[in-house]
Amino acid sequence: MIALDVYARIADGLGLPDTARVVLGLAPQATSAIPAQDGPAPQTSGTVTAARSVETSQRREEGNAVRRREFVGLTGAALLGAVLSTGEPTAEPAVDNVEDLAAALTEIPAPDTAPDLAALHAVVTAAKQDYQACRYGDVLAQLPNLLRSLRAACISLDGDDQRKAQAISAEAHHVAASIMLKQGDKGLAWLAADRSVQAAQQSEIPLMIGSSARIVTHALMGGGHHRTAASTASTAAQRMNASLSQPTDNDLSVYGALLLRGAIAAAQHGSRHTAAELLDEAEQAGRRLGHEGNHMWTAFGSNNVLCHRVNAALILGDAGTAIDYARQVNLDALPINERKATLLLDTARAFLMWGKHDRTLHVLRVAGQIAPEEITGRPVTRRLVDDLVTTAPTSVRREASEFAHALGIAA
Repeated sequence: MIALDVYARIADGLGLPDTARVVLGLAPQATSAIPAQDGPAPQTSGTVTAARSVETSQRREEGNAVRRREFVGLTGAALLGAVLSTGEPTAEPAVDNVEDLAAALTEIPAPDTAPDLAALHAVVTAAKQDYQACRYGDVLAQLPNLLRSLRAACISLDGDDQRKAQAISAEAHHVAASIMLKQGDKGLAWLAADRSVQAAQQSEIPLMIGSSARIVTHALMGGGHHRTAASTASTAAQRMNASLSQPTDNDLSVYGALLLRGAIAAAQHGSRHTAAELLDEAEQAGRRLGHEGNHMWTAFGSNNVLCHRVNAALILGDAGTAIDYARQVNLDALPINERKATLLLDTARAFLMWGKHDRTLHVLRVAGQIAPEEITGRPVTRRLVDDLVTTAPTSVRREASEFAHALGIAA
């Protein structure tokens, strides 16, 4: 039987809420995955109105009354997984489908004499769902044959069926570009993004054209072309807004997502004012939408706007502001794991920038519980873990090194 002190270390390391500690037979002790910062929080605009936010304030007496925050994002199956695990994400096997994907993007396909558009659309939907669930290895395994089939279908069909095939192809190449950006392969990401835009334009569907503008913007950012990326996203959003007299949920979501992408590009270019303006416009779009959704695979809503405020603040060097925004996010309301994991990783970076190494490690562990492949499969995240180990003080370095070792990262 595992000793209680082992359970205590697990609970402390994961920052489990009191409900989980009681299940393990431990005394309650409020903790936080995004822990309370030292001193007063930076002032930001906006108030917390969600019933469950990334933090809920509690008071307890330890000599003097102190304010603690409890992270409430891990619930249900995720919480059960945290209780039963060691808190370290399991390393995923190396992905070996990238070369096949490169071939699929560059080959000239033979016409498909009997393309099944319904079946191809179902595969694209599955690939999108796997991507948003952070199952990146599964996505890479599906994409090469899918892209070959779709490009062949676009050649074979004509009329409305061809436009449908082109719209599906635009979505498939969008996810291909996204996964290549996750892998840090800028060349293939740009090629896939270009294929997405071409297919979207050929489909003549405005929503597809707007959606593909998002991935082109992202690819431009990946290549360091931040000013052009911001201009591309902002222009595409303005074009959409001009025709949104009676916008649908899909319209508002793509429009808002374009504004968010442009805001991040502007922040990376150092244009603080432009970034703030685009974020405010996106917040208005989120209010018009009125709910957290995943229309057109955007995961757009007011909470996603807050997530991008976190990212923009981090890019602009405002670690304290980034953490303050993170605490306002209703993590449970975010519709996809990829967005949850991205928020937590941004928060971890903010804590590391702030010199809070123990809190950085804590948040990384929670992110690993929600989306292991965000930790094990992305070069940028592995570098974050390496930076943590390299800069951590003695009191944290051992645990950080153990965490890195579990990921296969040399300390």
